[in-house]
Amino acid sequence: MPSISTKGLAMPESPIRKLVPYAENAKKKGINVIHLNIGQPDIKTPQVALDAVKNNTLDVIAYSRTEGSETYREKIAAYYKKQHINVTAQEIIVTTGGSEALAFVMGSIADADDEIIIPEPFYANYNGFATAAGVHVVPVVSKIENNFALPPIEEFEKLITSKTKAILICNPGNPTGYLYSKEEIKKLAAIVKKHNLFLIADEVYREFTYDGKEHYSILQEEGLEENAIIVDSVSKRYSMCGARIGCLVSKNKELVKTALKFAQARLSPPTYAQIASEAALETPNSYFTNVIEEYVERRNILITELEKVKGVRVAKPQGAFYCIAELPIKDADKFAQWLLEDFNINNETVMVAPAAGFYATKGLGKNQIRIAYVLDKESLKRAVNILKEALAVYQD
Repeated sequence: MPSISTKGLAMPESPIRKLVPYAENAKKKGINVIHLNIGQPDIKTPQVALDAVKNNTLDVIAYSRTEGSETYREKIAAYYKKQHINVTAQEIIVTTGGSEALAFVMGSIADADDEIIIPEPFYANYNGFATAAGVHVVPVVSKIENNFALPPIEEFEKLITSKTKAILICNPGNPTGYLYSKEEIKKLAAIVKKHNLFLIADEVYREFTYDGKEHYSILQEEGLEENAIIVDSVSKRYSMCGARIGCLVSKNKELVKTALKFAQARLSPPTYAQIASEAALETPNSYFTNVIEEYVERRNILITELEKVKGVRVAKPQGAFYCIAELPIKDADKFAQWLLEDFNINNETVMVAPAAGFYATKGLGKNQIRIAYVLDKESLKRAVNILKEALAVYQD
């Protein structure tokens, strides 16, 4: 029998999606599953984006330029300028989602067995992208006790070796909802300049910051032009997850030139999705004002209700729309599967994402789950009540 690659065998399962078969089986039994496991907002996609696809008059769905259409990239650059990020269209490569942007970055900056330092817990697919690229993730632990703040910079220093190529952060964070402060970004900027590393920032949740706090981009930091790489996406910003449009942004000309070669190998990003994404840039600010208000209310309800549950500890998100909750159990994977197979209240149960898959350090996050508060407030209340009742009877 032909053999599977070592890389393929090492590829991790998604903690967000691996329980889908159990959820589908529950639904076949007539059980309603409340999905807390995936960051798929129920917020309506801006009408201007939907209309741009519906009303287009294309006769041929042709390839676009490899780096994305020039008009779209010019408009992305104008969007960034409003965010106090000064870049040009030539410093932007449009990608098939933020995922492809990150894959291009890893391919461009690291060789097999090189290392990238990432504060954990982190977006689970970073493990997958790193495995595909043959890159080693070197985790530095952030803790629920201090809301998953940036670990002491000394902890990063200890991990830097001759194989270290970059530090990667998600800001605001998935799965923690943590928002790095300007001071924390400056600390990271200093260390990457000192050691001649790249600083990669996944900034797809830039708009979603709460409690009067503001997002500070790595490309706002002076003197970081050669080190900074942004990964971005329209998925969450405009509730357009299925469009699969993102971008890579950097002022480092050699990095952009190299990433473009990876982009050429896949030809071009999808045409219709670029049309929708370009139109989405015309979305009025009122859209974001309303969306942020809604997420703040959802966050507050979720955190308040979780804090009432005996034995549960939860970190308070400052951005994005996720939180990590620590449960009074030993194994969240088994608990999550049990919820779908054996527990319901009035034919309703919940699907959560076990948090161990958001860590690189084995054994961490075993009793934690990630919750995405992308559902309406009543659904969130019912979901927490189901978790409460489930924890009261669950036996490890």
